[in-house]
Amino acid sequence: MSEIIPGEAGSFHSFLSEGCKLCQHGAKMVLFITGKCTKDCFYCPVSEERREDVTFANERRVLSDRDVLDEAKQMNALGTGITGGEPLLRPERVLHYIGLLKREFGPRHHIHMYTSIAPDSKLLKELADTGLDEIRFHPALKLWGRLEESPYAGAIRFAKKLGLETGIEIPSIKDADIVACFANSIGCFLNLNELEFSDTNADAMKAMDYYLKDDVSNAVAGSEEYAIGIASYCEKIHFCSSSYKDAVQLRRRLIRIAENTARPFDIISEDGTILYGCIECATADDLEYVKEELLYGGVTPEMMEVCINTIEIAGWILEDVAEAIRDYAVKLYIIERYPIEGGLIVEKIPL
Repeated sequence: MSEIIPGEAGSFHSFLSEGCKLCQHGAKMVLFITGKCTKDCFYCPVSEERREDVTFANERRVLSDRDVLDEAKQMNALGTGITGGEPLLRPERVLHYIGLLKREFGPRHHIHMYTSIAPDSKLLKELADTGLDEIRFHPALKLWGRLEESPYAGAIRFAKKLGLETGIEIPSIKDADIVACFANSIGCFLNLNELEFSDTNADAMKAMDYYLKDDVSNAVAGSEEYAIGIASYCEKIHFCSSSYKDAVQLRRRLIRIAENTARPFDIISEDGTILYGCIECATADDLEYVKEELLYGGVTPEMMEVCINTIEIAGWILEDVAEAIRDYAVKLYIIERYPIEGGLIVEKIPL
């Protein structure tokens, strides 16, 4: 058996695919092709907002090719993970974006895809020829006990023949051990994800007697322990914990984005959020007065950004000038937010 290597935040592995290695560094853009899916997995975490035929690059709604390319450039992505819903319900869309990304960023831009479908040989060859590097199959739970007789066996074998790095990715729950034995026999890797509660699956999970393992995460009790048991005999395994996805992968992706997009006056936190000061004015005249006072006081134009009714500025500068401009401002505060367009505001601290 291969050596089990402990990872961060409870994750572990004996094998990491190239896609997983890049995810560890937060270097993969997530390309959500469509929210449509014909399966009805009780554990599906996809939000209501995304359960339509919509496409997202990370958190950006995709309305054009430029949205996808800009998002990848914004985070200096070294690769892309294609997901859904079920991406292969829109195969033409998948092939288009694989080709677009490979043409723009070159063959070293690594692309992996998750699918719950077992594509036929024609589509698998199209995917490989267009530039897909890695494929991870997500078979329906009802098939886990008879995968060798299912279409997934043939699809996995043909994907490997085409040179695609090939694996199975499922939640770590009962009967995943059967899938591990199948992965051993067919020679593919197995990614196990810690089962998690979400807004959209909570009722179904509770009805099946799943419960939270603690008060600080969305992870399900027993999911990690189940993966540990399987690791003793699965030849190529990677367990991705709930806290690893949140505390490591997401944070590193946010840091990459922040490092590429932060303004001269933004401070990047260790969590990848950005902090800056904000001056909110009631009138255009007040805004103009504050701007002139800042310039007169030696604040250079690149150290502030004038918006419609606010001026965004370095937090330490705002703290220094707060009393001098307070009479002309409705609100003064420090903002911490995600470094993406329209990013979630984590905290507002009034001054």
